[in-house]
Amino acid sequence: MISEEENQGPSTASETASNDSGPAEDPSPQYAEDGPGTAGSAAEGETATIPAAPATVAPPPAPPAPPPAKGRDKDEEPDEEDEEEEMLRMSFLEHLEELRSRILKALAGVGIAFLFSIIFADELWKIISEPAVEALTRLGYENTKLAQIKPMEAFTTVWVKLPILTAIFLASPWVLYQVWAFIAPGLYRRERRWAAPFVIFSAGLFILGGLFAYFVAFRFGLTFLLGIGRNINIAPVVSITEYFDLFVNVTLGIGLVFQLPVLIFFLTLLRITTPGFLLRNARYAVLIIVIVAAIVTPTPDVVNLMLFSVPMCLLYFVGIFAGYLLELRRARRRFPWRVVWMILGGLLLVAAAAIFVAVTRFGYHLAPHWPFLVR
Repeated sequence: MISEEENQGPSTASETASNDSGPAEDPSPQYAEDGPGTAGSAAEGETATIPAAPATVAPPPAPPAPPPAKGRDKDEEPDEEDEEEEMLRMSFLEHLEELRSRILKALAGVGIAFLFSIIFADELWKIISEPAVEALTRLGYENTKLAQIKPMEAFTTVWVKLPILTAIFLASPWVLYQVWAFIAPGLYRRERRWAAPFVIFSAGLFILGGLFAYFVAFRFGLTFLLGIGRNINIAPVVSITEYFDLFVNVTLGIGLVFQLPVLIFFLTLLRITTPGFLLRNARYAVLIIVIVAAIVTPTPDVVNLMLFSVPMCLLYFVGIFAGYLLELRRARRRFPWRVVWMILGGLLLVAAAAIFVAVTRFGYHLAPHWPFLVR
């Protein structure tokens, strides 16, 4: 009879051998070498626990690649939901405080320009009154000076109104920047990129409109108005107040009219309208432009009406073209600028040749006013 100690001994040895063999080895060959005693001991005693080989654990699957972030590509517009988080949130009182701050800064810029303009008030008045003197001289009137009817008329016009008008044009870039700075916090990031183009083109078109009014529209219209009574025994006596008020209406009116391309471009940028829609309804736009020009024109004659309406119609189509360029950029298409520059270059060469022939063979000469080529 096998004692308890002998029964436990081989089992313990078998367990030790099994443990030493490691989990990767098969324990069955070792049992065969130990002989029947060992196998019988294992069969008669407690069953030996053979550790199973550990199961191979599969590595966890790699997480899916995150989708590409919107707005990272230079050609792709950022997501509106992401940009809304970047907008500046202000209460109603904060909006009023911001508006007050921007108005004060704009007035400060106009005030500095006014102080600068008042130093050259006399020289500025000579420039402003030059179209009247030229028109009266061309029409053959003996008195080519403007009349002062009231004692305070010269002081109010030359030293107050004229510097204010000059300051408005000089400070227009600063004023437009303050306007943009007030509305920019409520725009998307891709829309705030148009800050510099907005200020540059708006101020440039405003100043260009004033120059067009001074060199073309105002001179031509004034000559027409003063020449109406030349052959019917009417001698014009133009007061400086009436003259300057007419000058302000024409220059500021045309300066504001020249903002039409910027307005159309931003309406297209904000997707309020499209160039195709504006082009299809161009006839209605022309009718509205003529009506607006008739209201804005300081005189009821047809000549001044055309001087206002024709530039407005041209600027309307310029704005449509600017919106079309924006649509091409959104569609990632390019406009054939090379062909356009070649056509414009050819037209400039033809115009230069015509001016050269007119000056050298027909006795014309260039003039700093409309029609710029006189005989």
